[in-house]
Amino acid sequence: MASTLYLDYARKEGEWIPNIYGGNEDLDAVSFLKRFNEAVYGHYPDVQTIAEESTAWPMVSKPVYVGGLGFGMKWNMGWIHDTLKYFSNNPVHRKYHHDQLTFSIWYAFFENFVLPLSHDEVVHGKGALIGKMPGDEWQSSANLRLLFGYMYGHPGKKLLFMGNEFSQWKEWDHEESLEWHALQYPSHQGVQRWVRDLNLFYRSEPALYELDSVNEGFEWIDFYNWEESVIIFARKGKTTGNIILVVCNLTPVPRFNYQVGVPRGGFWKEALNSDALEYGGSGLGNAGGVHASDIPAYGKSHSLSLTLPPLGALFFKN
Repeated sequence: MASTLYLDYARKEGEWIPNIYGGNEDLDAVSFLKRFNEAVYGHYPDVQTIAEESTAWPMVSKPVYVGGLGFGMKWNMGWIHDTLKYFSNNPVHRKYHHDQLTFSIWYAFFENFVLPLSHDEVVHGKGALIGKMPGDEWQSSANLRLLFGYMYGHPGKKLLFMGNEFSQWKEWDHEESLEWHALQYPSHQGVQRWVRDLNLFYRSEPALYELDSVNEGFEWIDFYNWEESVIIFARKGKTTGNIILVVCNLTPVPRFNYQVGVPRGGFWKEALNSDALEYGGSGLGNAGGVHASDIPAYGKSHSLSLTLPPLGALFFKN
């Protein structure tokens, strides 16, 4: 959409004329987009208009009456760029790129974001999504499941392009069918089951979507552990106490007796584990859940002692 908003987009000096205020904004285009969104939402309030916009233009997904462009949502291009760049690194080097995972939260609530694992990432010689994941077949599949787990936990609506949900190996081609025959192989079946269960869990847990665009819906538990490439955060719903804990181990090294701070005691159910055998993982986990101890950790009143599976994403519910 940048080519619409900016008069100088992809143009050299002398190839464009500034607006009446001397700037590079296309004022007519801006006016049209605002009127377009007002008309769409005025007649069809249940639809969404979504901007594929890659620049820092402010308030793309804010209402026109407060100065925004009026779109319902905006693609989070920064998130997808940083995330794929991070996951393409060999896990042994990821500790040097930890900020590529944590930086997105600094701006996650400026817009109503969509996290786009779209067609743009799997065409024009870029290869399939699974091909961007490092390691052998087991590790690349584990990395892809981990990527999807991190994505579903992260604030923002989810956009997943066809073929990614069963780890198609071939780059997408609009003139050919998807590689459905890949589902005869266990690793592809495992990824498909994982995406299915992520979708079911996401739909059943308001904490993962109710407060997507406000910082009250997210809390870091641990983003400092760059040395071991572990991130831990909580997602919160509108109902007080509705919390989902998300734990990501971004290396193939299992972590045992890993202490995680939680806000209350009781039993924390391991609701999802990307390393489960049915997804093609190694089967390492927490036997269905863990009872919290009253030992404080990370500024929380209680803590869990967890087993973090290799290249694994865990979701806990209290």
